[in-house]
Amino acid sequence: MKDRLEQATQFVKNADHLLVVSHLHPDGDAVSSTIATALLLRSLGKEVTMANESPIPKKFAFLPEAEQILQPGQVKQKFRYVVALDCADRERMGKCRDLFAEDVRILNLDHHVTNDLYGTVNVVDPDAAATAEILFEWIQHLQIPWNPPLATLIYTGLLTDTGGFRYSNTSPRVLRQAAQLMEVGIEAHVIADLVLETTSMEQLQLLQTALQTLERSDDGIIAWMSLSLDHLRRCSASSEDLDGIVNYARNIIGVDVGILFRETEEQAVKVSLRSRARVNVGAVAQYFGGGGHARAAGCTLHGNLEEARSQVISRIQAELEREGK
Repeated sequence: MKDRLEQATQFVKNADHLLVVSHLHPDGDAVSSTIATALLLRSLGKEVTMANESPIPKKFAFLPEAEQILQPGQVKQKFRYVVALDCADRERMGKCRDLFAEDVRILNLDHHVTNDLYGTVNVVDPDAAATAEILFEWIQHLQIPWNPPLATLIYTGLLTDTGGFRYSNTSPRVLRQAAQLMEVGIEAHVIADLVLETTSMEQLQLLQTALQTLERSDDGIIAWMSLSLDHLRRCSASSEDLDGIVNYARNIIGVDVGILFRETEEQAVKVSLRSRARVNVGAVAQYFGGGGHARAAGCTLHGNLEEARSQVISRIQAELEREGK
């Protein structure tokens, strides 16, 4: 890892002005890693522009400089040097790719096992719980002094991508990093309340609607919910209101795989997958052109809700049969 971090350091040293981007519909790791990288680069004397195609979720508005993450239409130049965070492939950057110069050079920092190593320099660690975990190591490598804003950002990325330090990716290294960040003086309980315990009325209405569609397979191993475009319109829901809803299906006793199917447009269905231990949902998502991790993944299928449900559930059942489970 030290060699790759040094390659990352040399990459940014060659640039004066860098674009920092992450994936569409950013989660806590994506937002906090974007800003933390900007702070890191500025400490090296670099000029930085942060961009994301999607609006930043309201729950992350408390993060320092969150309001400085621009949408592509607000950026008037193209960049030769780009830092891409938490993106398994270039497609995940959306319209931010329009800001790349023809001779673009990309530093790819990520923790997804499905990352296709699209960067000029790739710092990809599938064993890391979050991209923030990799950034922690880079900050240490550069000997950048910790301060509460920087520590808050990295802690938020760790907290959200480990589900509040509850998921199987919560390693001893993650907990040691979290402890060190708390020693800097962050308000860990406040961060947890804002990102894990606070919800909107629209999200609760959407959850109520989703739960009314809850179904289980005959053996009780798979559970799923479905949201149509009409459901989303009636709840006045945004993409951030969907956060965490899939877990209610997975959390049922006896269920290993929880799924949320939601229409994103006519004949397009976004599929969110979560599992406890038995099914590698990252492999299931990859089969359908998506990606993610063994316990959390996603993909998009063409067709209606019924067709998507049939295909995905059949694939999961085939995986269970293949493994003799």
